[in-house]
Parts: sequence; structure tokens; C-alpha cells
Amino acid sequence: MDRRNFLTVAGTAGIGLSAATLGASEPQPPSPEFFGVLVDTTTCIGCRECEKACAVENHNEVPDVDHDNALDTVRTTSEKSFTVVNRYETSKGEIFAKKQCMHCWQPACTAACLTNAMYKTDQGPVIWRSGKCMGCRFCMVSCPFNIPKFEYSAWNPRIRKCDLCWERLQQGKKPACVDACPTETLIFGLKRDLIEVARKRIYDNPEQYTHRIYGEHEVGGTGWLYLAAVPFEEIGFRTDLGTTPFPEYTRDFLYGVPLVLFGLPALLLGLNLMAGDDTEP
Repeated sequence: MDRRNFLTVAGTAGIGLSAATLGASEPQPPSPEFFGVLVDTTTCIGCRECEKACAVENHNEVPDVDHDNALDTVRTTSEKSFTVVNRYETSKGEIFAKKQCMHCWQPACTAACLTNAMYKTDQGPVIWRSGKCMGCRFCMVSCPFNIPKFEYSAWNPRIRKCDLCWERLQQGKKPACVDACPTETLIFGLKRDLIEVARKRIYDNPEQYTHRIYGEHEVGGTGWLYLAAVPFEEIGFRTDLGTTPFPEYTRDFLYGVPLVLFGLPALLLGLNLMAGDDTEP
């Protein structure tokens, strides 16, 4: 292989890389408005009706909210409980807060999924598709909220978490937990509308709320939004996540992958062939 052919090989690889880079930087069409839920923790009474409705909807064991003393400890979600309500003693007294998948706008779990089994729908819910999952569990370690759970004891294990009652949404219904809430602590709707509701409540009652909507900006924004009377760290929320979507942290690396996969092999091939030409009699 002479030097002219080597430059052709290298140039072809460079064109491919340039096209990949340009394609990645092309403006994308605007995303549709996603659905979400606003949680006003100042009105939550800790009845856990949302837990019961979630369990029924997802065919999990229904908790005995009157006798299980679950509020005595701070719990997290599990493969059998997609949402939990916790009780916190705060600077303004007892406050209850519901926890479940936050349904991020740019989810770390979907970015980490190698087979697109964890999928962000156009309507907003982040769902898990069993037929595509290979069991790597990268979604679990990537989630900043520690939500996806694996059925370790099942013969055919699944990744389990809240999917915002995806099947109900497709039928025009609200999530089961929202329907079950007796105090209207949970409000279902479009994020834009929910933010307006939250801002108005803060504006109308500035002394009742901390002046922050949790989920508006955290990790790029989430489908679940929260209002509270105290700083959010007092009710178990992470406040160290920043506003950058987690997939953004890996973008530069992922854009560099084609260079490694295509550019470097082409370069090495050319160098090897050139070396072979020089040693021929």
C-alpha cells in the first residue's frame, strides 16, 4: 500500500467520523410536553392510600397500613413496593412525603441501558420492557434516586419500579395513586401546568412553603414535582444532584467512541500496510 492509498483510507475514516459528529450535533425536533405529578407535602396526612392503590394496580402485596407500623422507619422502594410514604420529624413538625420513580426528562437509567429496555416514552413515563432486557442492571447503578430494583429471588427476574401507571395513561386514566389520594396532595397533568400551580401556591402562601419546586431543575428536571414547608433535605430528598442531566456527563465520551472504533483501526491498518510495503523486495 503506497502513501496515497494510505491517505485515502485515513481520509475515508475521517469523513465517516465527521458525518457522525455532524449528525449528533444536528438540532432535534422539540420534545412533546410530558405528563407528571405535583406532590404538595403540606397537605399529605400519611394515610398511605397511594401505597395501597399502587400495590393493587401492579399486583403486589397490599400493605396493611393500619397495623404494619411502616411509618416508624424511613423506607425506600423495592421490587414489591413501587411507592412508599415516609414520616419525617422536621423543623416545622411532622411531615409525610411520598417516594417513587421520579421519571426524569433525560433519565440516567435509559442512557445506561444497552438494549433500550429502559425506555422514556413520548408521554413522559419511563418504562421497562422485558423483551429487550438482558439483565445487566446498569439502570440500577446509574439512577441518582436509587429506584430500579431487581427481583433477585424470582426464577425469571425483572427490573421493577413505578411506570406512572403507563397502561392506565394509555386508557386516558390518571395514575392509581393520584386517583386514590383523599386530600388531593397529588395532582396529575402536564409539567408546564403543574409548575404554574406550584408557583402560584408559593406566591399566594409565601410563609407556608419553602421557595423551591423540587424536580423543576434537579438532574435536568423530573416528572414528579414537590412542594414542602421545609428545606427538602429535611424530608429525605437529595439536594446535591445539580441541574445537569446525568447523560450529559457521558456525552463527550460517547462521541469519542466512533473515533476509537473506526478512526484508530483505520490508522493502524494503514501504518501496518505501509510498513509491509517498505519491507518488500
